[in-house]
Amino acid sequence: MGLREEKKRATRRHISDVATGLFAVKGFDNVTVAEVAEAAGVSKMTVFNYFPRKEDLFLDRHDDRLRELERVVRERPAGQDVVTALRRYHHELVRQRHPLSGTRPGTVGFLSILRASPALVTRTYEQSREIAAMLADVLTEETGDPVEARLTANLLTAAIDSIYERATSRMLDGDDPDDVHRDQPAVIDRAFDLLQHGLGGAKPRSPRASAADRRPSG
Repeated sequence: MGLREEKKRATRRHISDVATGLFAVKGFDNVTVAEVAEAAGVSKMTVFNYFPRKEDLFLDRHDDRLRELERVVRERPAGQDVVTALRRYHHELVRQRHPLSGTRPGTVGFLSILRASPALVTRTYEQSREIAAMLADVLTEETGDPVEARLTANLLTAAIDSIYERATSRMLDGDDPDDVHRDQPAVIDRAFDLLQHGLGGAKPRSPRASAADRRPSG
């Protein structure tokens, strides 16, 4: 990475950090881009140059996440299926206790800000669609089958979302972060096992007792 690129990344991080601090104090919806610009010591136009949408000031890891997911899929070894590649990537996120693993202490503060803002929640759904679209494009290039690629991409994205949501839901419920971190590899394997082996491998539904069975005897 050249000096110019390093400077741009540092500026982007500085703006995002300042914005996140303001959001933590005042709430996302109560902070304007102009306030962020003033607090960061840059122009409003500079903020928009780095973050075209206000929501991305807070959800600022999305671009890096897209690039990483694309890299993992494109650069996987010959003969390795995409499920295996993404499984290993998500295990590595947990091993590093990366913010995108959802298992880091302090995650609850971030999630509380996110959940309190409909605009941020909506943006997370849009980001999931962007991940699915990227994966579909890459897989279409590989297979030449856009229908299969789109279906595969949607299933992969659903698995990725489910893995993260499992961790963050537990964190918000007050579970110990170390417990969440310890249990998360099994969540990853469960999600990707279902993709790799088919939903037919899911546990069968327990039969419900009929009304007659539930009726007291005698």
